[in-house]
Amino acid sequence: MTFEKTPGWLDWYAGPSRPRFQLPAGAVDAHCHVFGPGAEFPYAPERKYTPCDAGKAQLFALRDHLGFARNVIVQATCHGADNRAMVDACAASGGRARGVATVRRAVSDAELHALHAAGVRGVRFNFVKRLVDFTPRDELMEIAARIAPLGWHVVIYFEAVDLPELWDFFAALPTTVVVDHMGRPDVGLGADSPQFELFVQFMREHANVWSKVSCPERLSVTGPPALDGERHAYRDVIPFARRIVETFPDRVLWGTDWPHPNLKNHMPDDGLLVDFIPHIAVTTELQCKLLVANPMRLYWPEEV
Repeated sequence: MTFEKTPGWLDWYAGPSRPRFQLPAGAVDAHCHVFGPGAEFPYAPERKYTPCDAGKAQLFALRDHLGFARNVIVQATCHGADNRAMVDACAASGGRARGVATVRRAVSDAELHALHAAGVRGVRFNFVKRLVDFTPRDELMEIAARIAPLGWHVVIYFEAVDLPELWDFFAALPTTVVVDHMGRPDVGLGADSPQFELFVQFMREHANVWSKVSCPERLSVTGPPALDGERHAYRDVIPFARRIVETFPDRVLWGTDWPHPNLKNHMPDDGLLVDFIPHIAVTTELQCKLLVANPMRLYWPEEV
């Protein structure tokens, strides 16, 4: 089966630089994806975009090139609730990858246990309207209640403007809750804006809420550096991510977001993204929590 990718879709960056920042031993890329390949793992009929193929071989090559030890592979919306590509990548990792799945209400207990055995440790609820159709909240709450006994968590993806209407639902979830990309704040408003203050308040009031301080390339207004050898990219996102890391050091994660879904303006150099890390986690202790201790506690607790 062949698929024609969405017009304007950018392929992943094929020649990432080697980071100058040396990752701590055991570092985890805690947010990445696999797309297909479509001939082996077809994209969902209900998808809202068709990506480039980006399979497990390319992901693991990037992991080794950047210096990570492990990956957390998050189910991509283009695959819907068909988790086979993600599960296949986890199985091929030799225990070095865990997964976050998408499931529907009809999923059986046997299927959930099979996903657990394959390395899945969470489910993702997507509230970004341009990416997915609305799923009733009672269905999502039912799923959350069923995964809680497995020790799984819920990953939530939303945009900052929608937090007020989603607050009560998120607060009622019976699991650890991991927010993708700091809730996608409007960086142009500033890190002291009421919008971002609301997100900080949300984390402060709910001790089960974690945040990924990832995707500066998706949030930045200023964008990447000019092609002059500068490594200090996406500067306008630094105050946001650094504040979350320093305020909630035991509840933060970081990931590349490779292969960077739905980017239209530029495709980031993943080496530059790694070099973003010491600007937001400025001490060795914070870096080790962000990249090793926290993701290990959440995804490989049996090894901690």
